[in-house]
Amino acid sequence: MSQKKETISRIGMVAKGAIYLLIGILTALPIFGLGGKTSSSKGALRFLADQSYGQVLLVILGLGLLGYLFFRGYQAIANLKNHDDNAKGYLMRGSYLVSGLVYGYLGFTALKMVFGSSSGKSSSVSKVLNSEYGNTIAIGIALVLVGKAIYEFYMAYSGKFKEEVEQAGIDHKARTLLTNAGTIGFTARGIVAGILAYLFFKAGLQNSSGDLNRADAFNLLQNEFGSIIMAIVAAGIACYGVFMLIKSKYPDVDLR
Repeated sequence: MSQKKETISRIGMVAKGAIYLLIGILTALPIFGLGGKTSSSKGALRFLADQSYGQVLLVILGLGLLGYLFFRGYQAIANLKNHDDNAKGYLMRGSYLVSGLVYGYLGFTALKMVFGSSSGKSSSVSKVLNSEYGNTIAIGIALVLVGKAIYEFYMAYSGKFKEEVEQAGIDHKARTLLTNAGTIGFTARGIVAGILAYLFFKAGLQNSSGDLNRADAFNLLQNEFGSIIMAIVAAGIACYGVFMLIKSKYPDVDLR
């Protein structure tokens, strides 16, 4: 990877890490009586928009997330990780592209909040769930999220994760931080993905409509298990943000 492409990759990872860090902090703050509220990615963008120099922050974050789209797209198309030309290899490369598109769309949303008419409040999810095939699509999304939850737990606790870190040539302190933040972060993401899968299954089976996002997962955690458990998972999401910030120094490490 050229120096310019590597720089764009690093910026993209920092932007992604900042989003997760902000979501985790905003969601965990209420339990300490410090304000905040359960938040999703777009909720984090709206929070930034309300701050001093919020428009500038949104532009920086939006461009950074588009950089992450470039990084994942290039990683998929150029096959930087030398995946085999088989089903597993194409699946991995496809997952890179999908990941890039998700965060690229979020970056586009951030820029549109500055230069367009969108406030970030409209939901593509609610439109999908209200469509003619909304129930079927909701169940399909739920199945994908089940797979995502399983994958996140696999990343957290498989030996492959630690092996990737140990073979990256990183110093001991950074390796320890990356491993710990990654394990906690992937676990939290797995929990949130699993809860969202349940919510989408419920929406599909009960013909319900409306928006569904990470904030709904945090609300369910708080309602069913209490504020402390919700705050712990939110802190885990913030740890994933820290993980991405650390990883931005090592863009060639094959960790998500």
